Amino acid sequence: MYKLIAIDMDGTLLNDNKEISDKCQKYFEILKKKGIKIVLATGRPLDGVMPYVEQLGLLDEDEYVVTYNGALVQSTVNKKILYNKPLSIDSYRELYTVSKQFGVNIHALTDSSVLTPKKNPYTKIESTINQIPTIEGPVEDVDASTNIVKVMFVDDPKKLDEVIPLIPQWIRDKYSILRSATIFLEFLDKSVNKGVGVSAIAKQLGIKQEEVICIGDAGNDIAMIEYAGLGVAMGNATDDAKAVADYITLTNEEDGVAHVIEKFVLNNMENINTKI
Repeated sequence: MYKLIAIDMDGTLLNDNKEISDKCQKYFEILKKKGIKIVLATGRPLDGVMPYVEQLGLLDEDEYVVTYNGALVQSTVNKKILYNKPLSIDSYRELYTVSKQFGVNIHALTDSSVLTPKKNPYTKIESTINQIPTIEGPVEDVDASTNIVKVMFVDDPKKLDEVIPLIPQWIRDKYSILRSATIFLEFLDKSVNKGVGVSAIAKQLGIKQEEVICIGDAGNDIAMIEYAGLGVAMGNATDDAKAVADYITLTNEEDGVAHVIEKFVLNNMENINTKI
């Protein structure tokens, strides 16, 4: 029996209007009553997740969320940190130098803001989605004590397509590099990914790997899809995510997450009415 379901947000749990379906909401209520854990696993910071955490009622000392693609894992109530692997200001400066060579936009996320040397439409999207402010200023002026969680190349999809093959090997060796969206290429601590984050929560709760379902749609979800006892890719997922999945569900616009819950969890429970 599955005891934990980790779900990516954008392109997975959320439809294209950034909403959770009524069916998913109902199914989550059933799962919570049965003691099955729901974990939101996202590239977003905590501020960008909390409205959905509150909507779903995932507010307890043993409820956890994976943020920044696994760089920070913490409880939803008292913000107790379970796992934390930030970068440093040196990483931001180093990657900024590389971004200038490629002519690509860049920004860095702290635990409360987006830092960028130059405002651009892609950083504005990041700021808007996560409801955090953008601070524009020279990279060299950022205080050395600033907590840099992750750094991102942000640009037109075709531009990032061109840049990715050109990234030097020493950068690839030093950082975990994830394509979280067509306009976002993320750089994190080498040990960081969503699989590590979900694994930390499972261990904390005494849940076995084979009792975990992970659902995602993009390159930054691959590690947790591979980790899970049942790894699921959305119908709208990227080809590399689909390639490692045990099962491919419907798209986020077709309630693919609800389909997985019904097929693999609710159908194995007795006396559950799943019709709405």
